[in-house]
Amino acid sequence: ISGIRSRIVTYDVGGESIKQVRENVFTKEQGVPIDIEIDGLDPKASHVLVFDAEEVIGTGRILLDGHIGRIAVEKQYRGRGIGKIIINELVRVAGNLQLSEVWLSSQCHAKAFYQKLGFFEVGDIYQEADIDHIKMQKNL
Repeated sequence: ISGIRSRIVTYDVGGESIKQVRENVFTKEQGVPIDIEIDGLDPKASHVLVFDAEEVIGTGRILLDGHIGRIAVEKQYRGRGIGKIIINELVRVAGNLQLSEVWLSSQCHAKAFYQKLGFFEVGDIYQEADIDHIKMQKNL
């Protein structure tokens, strides 16, 4: 998509933009309580920001243990490959960290999206913030 670019940032640098996208997607749209969404792990993570021109339209993070999470794309940009950009960037970070695998907690409705990107299911369905999730993993 023309005009779309991504950048890896720390929370110190990108925190305001990260918070805005996640608040729009998780708190306002999905009803996730803010005290669940803000977990204190952001300063330890590498984050990706996706921009359309200067507007931040998506974000995600990876922790040092390979846990990918907080993947959020603004509603009007969904279905345009933004999530794939986010995941690919975070997998690249994992490679730079020399991790052998990455994993994430997928909302069950998003399972097929992650499967297309090489993730497979691990274990049983569980609840997070009253939403069905399943752990998914990708070997690098």
